[in-house]
Amino acid sequence: MHVTDVIEEEVIVSPTTRGNMIVWVRRKLTLNSYLYSALGVGCPAILIIICVFFISRHHYKKKYASSNMLAKNANSDPSSRSDLEGGSLHYGVPVYSYSELEEATNNFDTEKELGDGGFGIVYYGKLRDGREVAVKRLYEHNYRRVAQFMNEVEILTRLRHKNLVSLYGCTSHRSRQLLLVYEYIPNGTVADHIHGERATPGSLTWPTRMNIAIETATVLAYLHASEIIHRDVKTNNILLDNNFCVKVADFGLSRLFPNDVSHVSTAPQGTPGYVDPEYHQCYQLTTKSDVYSFGVVLIELISSLPAVDIARHSHEINLANLAINKIEKSAFHELIDPHLGFESDKEVERMTILVAQLAFQCIQQDKETRPSMDEVLETLKQIQSGNDAPEDQEKGFDDDVVIMNVKPPISPESDEVGLLKTKQLPPSPISVNTNWTSRSTTPNISS
Repeated sequence: MHVTDVIEEEVIVSPTTRGNMIVWVRRKLTLNSYLYSALGVGCPAILIIICVFFISRHHYKKKYASSNMLAKNANSDPSSRSDLEGGSLHYGVPVYSYSELEEATNNFDTEKELGDGGFGIVYYGKLRDGREVAVKRLYEHNYRRVAQFMNEVEILTRLRHKNLVSLYGCTSHRSRQLLLVYEYIPNGTVADHIHGERATPGSLTWPTRMNIAIETATVLAYLHASEIIHRDVKTNNILLDNNFCVKVADFGLSRLFPNDVSHVSTAPQGTPGYVDPEYHQCYQLTTKSDVYSFGVVLIELISSLPAVDIARHSHEINLANLAINKIEKSAFHELIDPHLGFESDKEVERMTILVAQLAFQCIQQDKETRPSMDEVLETLKQIQSGNDAPEDQEKGFDDDVVIMNVKPPISPESDEVGLLKTKQLPPSPISVNTNWTSRSTTPNISS
């Protein structure tokens, strides 16, 4: 061994040196010995190989240290980590960086707000590839926002339907700013058109409203067949494109519902005026909870009235209560919007009354007396085609026939006939969640 080797070993190998370092130094000494031997015998090829080895090792250690630093920075700043993950996939959809969505929305300009509510604010945006989008920015103070974010991403990525809003992507679920990126639906919501800022008398004709009812029912039947309960069915969550075709949105509250269980026990959530009273009382969520909410939507479509209005009489603040009172008295002219042609068009009169009857069945207190969404959809299609208009209705509307002449049919011998005629329903809860606002939480334009 050369003298230089011994001196280097005495300097490096000290009592505080770890064992693995000693092994490394010994290997280094061995290489040094080879190096000196190579120089002694004059082998330049071996010298080149050894130099390349040490240079490569140096660059590898430098690169590894740099990667560790980036990872450390990303862990300390979730927004930065989101930027690093931009372009990757999360649940099969693209992951956008926070900076890209900030740019798309002009730094989340308040002028680009499309709606807000209990879960977040939705902004209009334009991606770098030119696509128009609606970006939902979940509130940071919402302790359940990560669960809602993951829930909506998972559900929308497993579903494909022409009447469901498309999810283009999202930020990383580990990002400080949780953002969801949807296709932009330009024509607002059903609520906007029937009693909101876009509403004008007669602007949304009855045939269009009937199509909206059928398309929405089609989506809900599809969701239930896919073992999903929407849990927030309302006119603010039914978007319309420029052809007035439906796009159902907002799956933050949705739940997976296996077909082999009778219900899911969960704390009631939803929007005042639409929440199933039985769900609110018993904490049991079923597909019939969506049926109840859809019944309220049907009443809005025929009446052009909002689901909750504190300006109405105390027992009619809830639209479901108002409708029950009018339908039980067969006072359809007091419920149905006259601008739809109820008093001038016999076909509109027939269809709107039948839809009112169907809605009446949907909002029954006992969920067992409500039809399924498949039955609701089939009934709406029959009403639209005119296949379920009996001869009695061609001559005039008999009170008893009107109430009960909605499919699925009920046997005349059944006690349900009396039940539907006389049972008084408690209102859907006016208050379910605090801090409720009437503005939409879904991607839409409300101005």
